[in-house]
Amino acid sequence: MLRFEVLQTDPTCEARRGRLTTPHGQVDTPAFMPVGTRGAVKGITPGQLVDTGSQIVLGNTYHLELRPGAELIEQMGGLHRFMGWPGPILTDSGGYQVFSLAELNQIDDEGVSFRSPVDGSQIRLDPETATRIQNQLGADLITCFDQCPPHSCERGDVAAAVERTVRWAERCKAAHRYPDRQWLFGINQGGVHKDLRRACAERLAELDLPGCAIGGLSVGETHDQMVETVEEVCPLLPADRPRYLMGVGMPRDVVAAVVRGVDLFDCVLPTRNGRNGYAFTATGPIRLRNAQYREDADPLEPGCDCITCAHHSRSYLRHLFMTGEMLGPILVSIHNLRFYQRLMARLRDLIEAGCAARIIEAFPIAAATADDGYLEATDA
Repeated sequence: MLRFEVLQTDPTCEARRGRLTTPHGQVDTPAFMPVGTRGAVKGITPGQLVDTGSQIVLGNTYHLELRPGAELIEQMGGLHRFMGWPGPILTDSGGYQVFSLAELNQIDDEGVSFRSPVDGSQIRLDPETATRIQNQLGADLITCFDQCPPHSCERGDVAAAVERTVRWAERCKAAHRYPDRQWLFGINQGGVHKDLRRACAERLAELDLPGCAIGGLSVGETHDQMVETVEEVCPLLPADRPRYLMGVGMPRDVVAAVVRGVDLFDCVLPTRNGRNGYAFTATGPIRLRNAQYREDADPLEPGCDCITCAHHSRSYLRHLFMTGEMLGPILVSIHNLRFYQRLMARLRDLIEAGCAARIIEAFPIAAATADDGYLEATDA
């Protein structure tokens, strides 16, 4: 029911073209996963997601347990049926919330206690609980509970987070009830410290998990630090298993990671930026609130095949944002999601042709610098 195949590698770099088979369908890799934190990609219907070319979506263990609860979702037939999404789903474990909700949690060696942002009640997540919740949700791919340290913390704290992450992965594997229909991904931590990343990879390899994630990036490090870390970690991961770079989503970051051997990505950027009037295009961002688009009859991106570009002008889209119409964020989010899926499809084609490095010719924004005006890709 679950299988991953590397179909082709690019002779010019480490990029690889693969296929991930799950109980809910296939995913052609490299692939980008839209983020459906609470069982929905904000403002986008499942049918619209399919139309953008999205093959797999991500859900969040912490938020789905908070509301409506894993037991209810299981009672309703599992997360696929509950949210009306027919394709594969990956759930993160809630480990990222250890980082993003630091002011609401307390970490110990056994797990993490959170104060609910909804009613102030205490919520406890540990490896066994996070795994049980993901088993109940029924996602095709699930992740080990881990500790994601902030970029600013001391090396000793990063080393302690690696130790916890490895021990928690052992407990997640022991608690996992459905390994035949849900693949459990281990998560490599270690910040930007190459020796810690290497030690974490070696210890996780002993667990022989079917998938490998790289966590602890997009938390404040520079682009170059991210690239150097991915370049260090990828060769340490089993070549026959999917590699997932968690939460990294700037186009240039995605391309840099693909050419170093990463298969799966997720990020809130397409929809978060879409809701704020920022559109991704192959040649650079469009900020629709700018007055220069008031009388612009062009589509967001000439040549884009999304429904937004097919039917609406930049002038109309700007009007929607300036008047607070909810259709504006929806249409730009749809375009941004389609942009990402076009980017991934083009990468797959170029890998098959043995020339992935040419992606910048088709998507110059893949080489853009950090000051290109995009919003931060952080999500609670």
